[in-house]
Amino acid sequence: MITLTTLLQQHGATYREQRRTQLSPQQSRCLATLALCRTEALGGQVFTCPDCHTVRYSYHSCRNRHCPTCQQEAGTIWLANQQSLLLPVPYFLVTFTIPASLRAVAAAHQHAVYTAMFRSSAAALQALAADPRHLGGQLGMLGVLHTWTWDLRYHPHIHYLIPGVGVTPEQRVVFPPAPDFLLPGRPLALLFRVKLRASLQQQPWANALPAAAWQQDWVVDCRPVGTGNAALKYLAPYIFRVALSNNRILQADDHQVTFRYTHRATKEQRRSTVSVTTFLDRFAAHILPAGFVKVRYYGFFRPAARQMLPRLRAQIQLMRGMGLLDPPAVTDPVQQHHHPHGCPSCDAPMRVTVLSAHTACAPPHTGTRSMPCA
Repeated sequence: MITLTTLLQQHGATYREQRRTQLSPQQSRCLATLALCRTEALGGQVFTCPDCHTVRYSYHSCRNRHCPTCQQEAGTIWLANQQSLLLPVPYFLVTFTIPASLRAVAAAHQHAVYTAMFRSSAAALQALAADPRHLGGQLGMLGVLHTWTWDLRYHPHIHYLIPGVGVTPEQRVVFPPAPDFLLPGRPLALLFRVKLRASLQQQPWANALPAAAWQQDWVVDCRPVGTGNAALKYLAPYIFRVALSNNRILQADDHQVTFRYTHRATKEQRRSTVSVTTFLDRFAAHILPAGFVKVRYYGFFRPAARQMLPRLRAQIQLMRGMGLLDPPAVTDPVQQHHHPHGCPSCDAPMRVTVLSAHTACAPPHTGTRSMPCA
């Protein structure tokens, strides 16, 4: 199976050398780390069957948040915990996008631009929602930064999953005027543009901002998504990895990579074949700045405000004539699965030996130093 790890093992060093003046230190470190995922370089465990002497190696994962191999179970845990916060109201997915003319600036100053996008979009939503002509209350919002299109091109945008309910300063529960309408998109886009412009013009590189970006129409998409569960399942795979899964990589050789994607308009499965360098360029563009938080909570979804959710849920149920219901219990985190201890040949219990991190080629040396197993 072709994976991003194997591609980086084959081409990563050459690519990093070719792009050494264009990649950030974080991007270079990340690509080097992903190339080591589940190899002897990170150590691991060796399972030995005392009966038939079958030996199986299980190497540690890199646990990098950009790795398509790692973090699958972390995404499952996150999804279960978010589902426990869902309220019994219609949900909306609101997407804020910056125009193409700003993407070069965003790529050059990712931390500052992404932070400003979060602050400006969240402020625009809360300001419009607070207006009594629209909702008249504070929203609860889950925001997730995406930076890619289906074919891995750079396209930063923020998705917000928002329940159709608000809370007034007097702690009253208020609802949108219709179950399929939350807030008007055009005023949201105008407010977002004004706030983002004011934020970015305070940066030392503000003279690099293209004037045309503020003179064109911006787009904010606001659409109903039912109970919110389907939207959560859409967002979950991208919380703990970036851009693509390994099963989308179909073919690769010394010069080209072919991967599949779903066309946005037609929903058809298509293939894209690009050079190895172009493929790695596209992937590297989505590596986030060190320490940047790509999932953020606002309003009554903030961790400090979540104690009001049970009361809010009960008020909603009461107002709908369904009676007071206890909120669902938070799902316990899923336990991480380790390599099975049964011998694949004879099913006898296998002895486990910890492998120390080692940079030489296989077979790896065994040792006694303990490392967390992935």
